[in-house]
Amino acid sequence: MNDLRDLPGVDAVIQDECLQNTLTEFGISAVKQAIRDIQSKIRNSKAVPDWSVNPEGYLEPIQSLLYSNTYKPIFNLTGTLIHSNLGRALISKTVLDNIAPLVTRPINLEYDLKSGSRGHRDSVVEAQLCRLTGCEAATIVNNNAAALMLVLNTFALGKFVPVSRGELVEIGGSFRLPELMTKSGTNLIEVGTTNKTHIDDFKNVLNESAMLLKVHPSNYHISGFSEEVEAKELAELAKSQNIPSCVDLGSGALIDLGKWRLPSEPTPQSVLNQGIDLVTFSGDKLLGGVQSGLIVGKKSLIDQLKQNPLKRALRVDKITLAVLNATLRLYEEPETLDQRLPLLKTLTLSEAELKTRAEKLKAAIKAPYLTQIKESNVQIGSGALPDKTVSSLALIIEHPDLSAENLLVKLRTLSTPVIARIKEDKVWLDMRGADPVDELQPILEELN
Repeated sequence: MNDLRDLPGVDAVIQDECLQNTLTEFGISAVKQAIRDIQSKIRNSKAVPDWSVNPEGYLEPIQSLLYSNTYKPIFNLTGTLIHSNLGRALISKTVLDNIAPLVTRPINLEYDLKSGSRGHRDSVVEAQLCRLTGCEAATIVNNNAAALMLVLNTFALGKFVPVSRGELVEIGGSFRLPELMTKSGTNLIEVGTTNKTHIDDFKNVLNESAMLLKVHPSNYHISGFSEEVEAKELAELAKSQNIPSCVDLGSGALIDLGKWRLPSEPTPQSVLNQGIDLVTFSGDKLLGGVQSGLIVGKKSLIDQLKQNPLKRALRVDKITLAVLNATLRLYEEPETLDQRLPLLKTLTLSEAELKTRAEKLKAAIKAPYLTQIKESNVQIGSGALPDKTVSSLALIIEHPDLSAENLLVKLRTLSTPVIARIKEDKVWLDMRGADPVDELQPILEELN
């Protein structure tokens, strides 16, 4: 029986030849700490396994520990395409290749090449947003919650803002609009009811309102006996009182998805055309870019946002701006957008392409697993089109000796983790997320 005194010292383990690649990958500090953590558990358990008395025995537990605490690529086959927990929208590899010089070398981030003096970091993307949405000006912060907070803090600090009770959303991760408004220094006035709000509800509190806000319910849907105040009505009312109006679109589609026979969402340009002063929306949902919050609208108001000290605290870095710039460039050639923007390319895959994927992956999984291909529906997800789905195909997997929950665990432990969902007590793998399928095929063969 092994004794605790038989455990090798940290330095003895570090010097073993089998660990040299792991040291190169993770660094000596991380590997040393992993050894200490592993040996601490052994000491606490008072049981010394055979592998733990030899340095080479530490390779697998060290790698298991370190790989569990690092970012890694996965396959999102959940049927929720823009998944908050799985990185949201995918960035085109072409986009990343194109911006490599901008993030590995100095750039004119805040430098005006014409005047040789300090410039504005938002200016390049601002010009693009003006072209694409028809706005007078724009600015960028680190996410859409920050965009709304900046607007509220700038125009309603210590003042009152009415919001329909049907629009008091929870944005995600327990971040709720009323709490965000409080943190921005704004006082909320709830108007209307959960299912019905009229323009008169806003008129009744107009004298104490610093601005008018409408929140597009992009992460939930109210149907049935319901009514909401349209953006145009809100804009006209705000204008009559000379106070700002703002619509928070959340998901922020920059183009009408109906062009590809997909569910439509309001675009920033359509809201601005109704007379709204400011529109906030996300850069990494339906826009298909990087995490950011975009604010477009009247120049006089945008200028005030830029002057708020909070803007500096919420500003984005050069990598975000470079990715956003390159992604928006794709929108300037809308006729090829469905082939160049990963999200749109995924949403417009044909049934034949989905079937080819499903058959390839079905062939990779052998008995005793049972497989079948079925029609399914996917959610675009993460606060985008909650009440509308897109048709898809799914590969369904069962195992005679494994529950669906245990099969999910097994899929997550593959060399590249596969994240799926359970439906009807079976594991469903959505084919819209099965890209690249030639890489996924040998991964699923590891199940056999």
